Amino acid sequence: MSSKEVKAALKSARDAIRNKEYKEALKHCKAVLKQEKNNYNAWVFIGLAAAELEQPDQARGAYKKAIELEPNQLLAWQGLANLYEKPNQTDVKGDLADVYQKLLELYESGDKQKWCDVCNKLVELYHQEKKYLEVAETWQKLIQMKKEEGAEKAELHQLWKKMIQFLKDSTRNQDNKTGQLLLTAFEHALHSADTVPGEDHQNLYKDFIQCLSKFPHEVDRLEKACHDMMAWYPTMNYPLEVLCLHYVHSGTSSEKALHCFSQLLEMDASSGPGIIGFGIKCLKEKKYKEAVRSLTEGLQKTNQCPAAWYYLAEAQMKIHKHKDAILSCNQALEALGTAEDPNLWWKNLALQLKAKTLIKIADADAAEEAIKALEQIVDASSDPVVSAIRGQAYLNKGLMDQASKISQELLLSHPDLAESHALEGFIHYSQKNYEQAEKSFLNAIERKAGIAEYHQHLGLTYWFMSEETKKDKGKALTQFLKAAKLDSYLGSAFCYLGNYYRDIAGDKSRARGCYKKAFELDETDEESGTAAVNLSVELGDMDTALSILNEVTEKASPGTAKWAWLHRGLYYLRTGQPSQAVADLQAALRADPKDSNCWESLGEAYLNRGSYSTALKSFRKASELNPGLVYSIYKAAALEQILGKYENAVATYQEILKKTANYVPALKG
Repeated sequence: MSSKEVKAALKSARDAIRNKEYKEALKHCKAVLKQEKNNYNAWVFIGLAAAELEQPDQARGAYKKAIELEPNQLLAWQGLANLYEKPNQTDVKGDLADVYQKLLELYESGDKQKWCDVCNKLVELYHQEKKYLEVAETWQKLIQMKKEEGAEKAELHQLWKKMIQFLKDSTRNQDNKTGQLLLTAFEHALHSADTVPGEDHQNLYKDFIQCLSKFPHEVDRLEKACHDMMAWYPTMNYPLEVLCLHYVHSGTSSEKALHCFSQLLEMDASSGPGIIGFGIKCLKEKKYKEAVRSLTEGLQKTNQCPAAWYYLAEAQMKIHKHKDAILSCNQALEALGTAEDPNLWWKNLALQLKAKTLIKIADADAAEEAIKALEQIVDASSDPVVSAIRGQAYLNKGLMDQASKISQELLLSHPDLAESHALEGFIHYSQKNYEQAEKSFLNAIERKAGIAEYHQHLGLTYWFMSEETKKDKGKALTQFLKAAKLDSYLGSAFCYLGNYYRDIAGDKSRARGCYKKAFELDETDEESGTAAVNLSVELGDMDTALSILNEVTEKASPGTAKWAWLHRGLYYLRTGQPSQAVADLQAALRADPKDSNCWESLGEAYLNRGSYSTALKSFRKASELNPGLVYSIYKAAALEQILGKYENAVATYQEILKKTANYVPALKG
């Protein structure tokens, strides 16, 4: 076959392909290859015809042979790209990307439009494969090419925006280089925006700031972007809110952060991040109740803020609202669980605070929950403070051996740590080894003097050690005073100060003040409430006694606050107000239906009111619960006599006289 015939055969093959006679085309190509086995065009035509005849393997082989013969010729690469783009071609995306890369190389010095078309296709392919770095680098080349071609500012702006769209999903799992390219795209898009200020520019800024807030190391860039946006849009609070939340999450309370919080509140007094920021400021200034109020309000508006939940728990812990603090820790952990990038630092802090709070509740179930929380802390074994908390949890659970083991290990490994000595002190105190407990707490205070709990426990140690240390002003009293000064919300310190002034110093007025303060701090502290009421009565101050009782009974839910109902019921009984006495004593019995003395008092109240039948039932109930209550039995007999049940009355009087022969009221009856 002469070269003339080869040309004619190739022309016939081309015509056959044009007429969709692909088998005919293959015959002509094979004839050519018999004569010239390295004929580039023949291999390309075979690739084309085989592809149309659904013979992809033959087509691929033909194109690759052609490429082997002439690697820098376009036709075979174009054919291979068309073949790989067909929908029935699977698992060829990597090969297709390589083909596109080669086509870009071949088009670069020639057809710029085709270069751009291939570039678009390559970027789409990388995007489908979530190869974000390749997306970013390839798209930047496209923008560079457009710039060199003299593209308009508006076109470049749209290209930068398209790059942002491509890379937006990548913030969750991108490497630093891709992140930097995304941020650069935002900056170029902002600089090339047409209408400034304008809606497009404003939305871009919001997206840019939101994106920056996901990059923990881009603090300076975030601050600059927020300030720049504020300069363009001074009435928008969005950049300030982002900045405030950034400061909250980073755990910083610098002057810059505090200024940002107050600036936002000036602009919008109802802004959630602003109110949260103010709450954190109050917490740092030790205004704990204000902190709780503000953080609670702020979180109602911005509730997915784990750091704010943690700060709220910390403030609640400071005012000894332990159950509330545990709920806030749980909210922080829940918010961290749903976060895109859970921050381990905050998680560990929340778990540690939760465990510390559970230990304050001081029962076995809470101790078990504290141990579970501590187990979730990352690298907990290397933190001696966490180990000390675990030791306290074991102690609360009654696992003395485990608590002692941790204590001994800590004293060896961290002898200068206050918590090591405090744990040893708690163990000795629980075993009533008061002299050793004293040494341990003194060692703890020497290392960390500002912890109210250490002074409180040292005071308790002196209180129970001996009568001498209990009465010594320099011992128990001094420590309780220090504890109360260091922590003005520590109700138990004020309760023990009340005990000291009442039982040791005999100062009823001062004791009453301490009990009242203790009860105001902890309304569940019945001991302090009762003592405050009793001392008020002894001091002749019924107004104070009643105001305490009224406050408790107003807030009490049914079946609770027995002590307050009982005290007020007895007061009404003494002061000739039997109907009110009946109501209060019934409320007390709802809290404790087996209190025989309360039934006896209720009988008296009914009797004073003239309700003889119900009085009789109450006295009978009292004597059933406690057969030793002779007065109740006598009163029952007296009422039976009043009601004309003489036989019953006689029998009851005789029953009393069997037990107490000289009981005069029964003899008279």
